[in-house]
Amino acid sequence: MSLGYAEKLSYREDVGNVGMPEIFDSPEHLQNKIEELAVMVQKSKHLVVFTGAGISTSAGIPDFRGPKGVWTLQRAGKGVPDASLPFHRAVPSLTHMALVELERAGLLKFVISQNVDSLHLRSGFPREKLAELHGNSFKEICPCCKTEYLRDFEIETIGLKDTPRRCTDKKCGARLKDTVLDWEDALPPEEMSSAKEHCRAADLVLCLGTSLQITPACNIPLLSIKNGGRVAIVNLQATPKDKKASIVIRGLVDEVITGVMSMLNLRIPPYIRTDFVQLSLRHSLKKKCVRWTLRVTSIHGLRAPLPFVKSIEVSFPERSDMKPVVLKEQPFSLQRETSMNRPFVMLLTLNFGDGCGCLSSSIEWPVDFQKQQDSFVRDRSLVLRDLQSAAELHCSAGQQEILERASLPRAETSVHAIVTNIVRYDTEDDNGVPLKDNEMNRGSSNPTKRCIESSGCNSVVPKKLKYFFLKDEKLNC
Repeated sequence: MSLGYAEKLSYREDVGNVGMPEIFDSPEHLQNKIEELAVMVQKSKHLVVFTGAGISTSAGIPDFRGPKGVWTLQRAGKGVPDASLPFHRAVPSLTHMALVELERAGLLKFVISQNVDSLHLRSGFPREKLAELHGNSFKEICPCCKTEYLRDFEIETIGLKDTPRRCTDKKCGARLKDTVLDWEDALPPEEMSSAKEHCRAADLVLCLGTSLQITPACNIPLLSIKNGGRVAIVNLQATPKDKKASIVIRGLVDEVITGVMSMLNLRIPPYIRTDFVQLSLRHSLKKKCVRWTLRVTSIHGLRAPLPFVKSIEVSFPERSDMKPVVLKEQPFSLQRETSMNRPFVMLLTLNFGDGCGCLSSSIEWPVDFQKQQDSFVRDRSLVLRDLQSAAELHCSAGQQEILERASLPRAETSVHAIVTNIVRYDTEDDNGVPLKDNEMNRGSSNPTKRCIESSGCNSVVPKKLKYFFLKDEKLNC
């Protein structure tokens, strides 16, 4: 749940029961229930998972109704709680990544989410198998052609309002809208239709980290019962639907899912985040010199923020006569005049902000104004796959590759992919020894081993989404 989202919501007095006590099953009962749930999942033919804010609390995002939830604290007059990380750098929890593996294994058919944090999409879960009932704080939609745009920054508005950007389809060009609902907004018909269809077909609906209080969403899982299916609930607080569930588990969602995945002999994959930057170099002739301008921008447009970059160091390793500079303010831009006849190498060191798993990454750019570089577009999926494989192999971030380049007589633009985070969720160390409690992030209720200190879009490109750096035939749009 986005704290910005909570502050933007219209005021509402009645938000349901909040601050209810958390209940924990005894270790013995918890283990027995985990084993029972694992059998139910394994035997299911059409498993649907219904998620709430409770699956994101271990990612540092507060829930709504827990003891320290947003609405619990607001009702007590304490305001919105602090988040442990910038919202745009939140990392999918162990549970998010486990759902990715369950889908890959063919067990999980569909996910219905009430969350707006985009962590399901960041985890790499397929867009076509996901219904986001309350919207997504990082997604815009074209109201005319229905194209979706997933961003790496939080959209400025909520309530299905116009945003500052337009659809990039040349035949459309309509003003985009945010996708997050306010209280008075109806649930999106397409998302609701998919959710209901899958719940009717489900023989098991697994509800994770949700109080099941917000209507009409909370009633959707019960559609499976009408057709002979079952409902399972994992939540620390009582819900109005507990009596209709076949099994109710009172435990931390990550802990329960860890046990289920272990019994199913399924590995929870690492989360690897890849971010993108666009570099442009334009020049004009001025007598015997060349006046050039370097810009480092977001692939979402010149006016969009580049949230993961704090500053950029620009140096010229082979040219002692060219002074290095540090760009500290966005939009990042540098203007110089140099000789037309002397090529040089420009080294860009991107220094990353809070929540990234490495301090920086460098891009080397050979510049020769007398030669025009070739234009190309590489296979994005192959490049990202290779980047992520390298990151997982070395258990480190910072790798970068060029995705595409467009060269014109007086301008050159390129898009680069950079691995900015990698998080492992192993419950054993490299020698197969179970991790101790203090090595399993007990404080964050996330039993994971983190390769590096990291906290942060997508491992896999959702098919339904129109991806930003391919939004137009030109790279400098």
